[in-house]
Amino acid sequence: MNMAGGRPPCSIGDLPDKVLLRVFSYLSHQQMMKNSVVCKKWRMIAQDSRLWGFVSLRPEISGLCIQNQDMLLKLIATRFTTNLRYLELPCDLITREVLQELASKCPNLTHLLLDFSHGAQLADFSELNDFPTKIKYLCLCLSETIFLDNFMKKIYNFINGTEMLHLYGTYEQGEEEEGEVYEVLNIRALKQATPNLRVINMYGVSFVDDSHIEAFSSNCIQLSVLCVNYCSKIRGASLKILIQRCKFLRCLMLQQTNLTDENVMAVEWDKAQNLRELDITATDLSKDCLVDVLTRIPQLTWLSAGQLDGMCDFVLAKWIESGKVATLRSLDVDASDNLTEETLIKFVERFGEQLEGLGCSGMAHVTDTFWNTVLNKMINAKILVMGTSENITTKIHVDHMIDGLSKYCTKLERIEFRWDNETLRFSDKNQKAIDLLRTKCLSLKALVLCDGKLYEIMKGNFERADRRSVIRTSVNSRVTCHYLLQDFDQLLFN
Repeated sequence: MNMAGGRPPCSIGDLPDKVLLRVFSYLSHQQMMKNSVVCKKWRMIAQDSRLWGFVSLRPEISGLCIQNQDMLLKLIATRFTTNLRYLELPCDLITREVLQELASKCPNLTHLLLDFSHGAQLADFSELNDFPTKIKYLCLCLSETIFLDNFMKKIYNFINGTEMLHLYGTYEQGEEEEGEVYEVLNIRALKQATPNLRVINMYGVSFVDDSHIEAFSSNCIQLSVLCVNYCSKIRGASLKILIQRCKFLRCLMLQQTNLTDENVMAVEWDKAQNLRELDITATDLSKDCLVDVLTRIPQLTWLSAGQLDGMCDFVLAKWIESGKVATLRSLDVDASDNLTEETLIKFVERFGEQLEGLGCSGMAHVTDTFWNTVLNKMINAKILVMGTSENITTKIHVDHMIDGLSKYCTKLERIEFRWDNETLRFSDKNQKAIDLLRTKCLSLKALVLCDGKLYEIMKGNFERADRRSVIRTSVNSRVTCHYLLQDFDQLLFN
């Protein structure tokens, strides 16, 4: 309102440039480009290179859509420049001209993702003579038909300082398809060019086998994280030599691989003094093998051992008896139907106070009775995953659980209820319980549950307190104990 004798009304256009710059920093680059046509001032702000430090040019995952190479070259020269730190490129924009321009104009580029997975063919790199030299993080999204050897030979001399390597395979694109598997990337040559690797993540790469693990173990003495989740050719034959050579190995992720008991039990786990985090989910290891491994690793702090028929009361009892549970901080036993509720209760009552993460999902017999019994022990819990999406006859009453969470789990950051909407029950006093949860668990970043009446009630409650991003549906969000991995941020890709 323009009061008599007062100042004229202020608009967003009157804000100082540094304030507008801060406002624009919260926009995606797509939104930024749309707003740049409003006026000359906004166009100038949108072109500020400080807003172009982290850029994705992959429209299929909400990145900016660049129509052609010439447009990208112009962006590199005028907007990316020295402030660019992180860049994602689709196959059609990975060209000799683009890579050489990045090397020339963006000297501070340290994180680079090259996505070949949706490309029709590879560009000509025969005359490529320059490449960004400060790359610490390199992610290659592989294709089943694009062979990268000739391209990689051109860049080997520029990537010897790389510390984090991610190879994203085609597991999720065509796991049901049968046929010949091609080694589209020479991993042995790659490991020779990258001796400083600390983190290696090969996710769903169909051709990766034990020989590739052995190759990396012989050259990367600083290796601290190795992830080969969904690499079905891994049998574990090279794990013994990996543990012998890589003394700094702290995190080993082997989910959905085809490990054999013989290979795993041959490893000198008792000498893995720095190994803290292990994922053996869905590996079909036997009861005896699990006992052998868990009772020999000296200082395990994080374990994911879900979807294992061998994970049973006997294994848990032997692990406790060995004294090796003393250092544990996170445990996920998703879909471990051979673990009884009684054994789990005894375990949490004894070790619950040291646990920061607990996943007991996917088990129909683990209900609200279990959680109401153990929540008073979970005083340091940051992540909890509970419930099952399968139909069960038992009804889950959440009011008492929410009361327990707000009373005992005040450090909670993420939680997921995986029971379906028909299974959950709550009373008219539910709002009061949600109020307590919201006011006591101030670090809560995500509460995930199925879409339904309870979701709407919780969402409205948190939104009224301006905490709009906390309540999420299980359709587009998931909670796991992986957030507690020491190198979780460095394992993120794609």
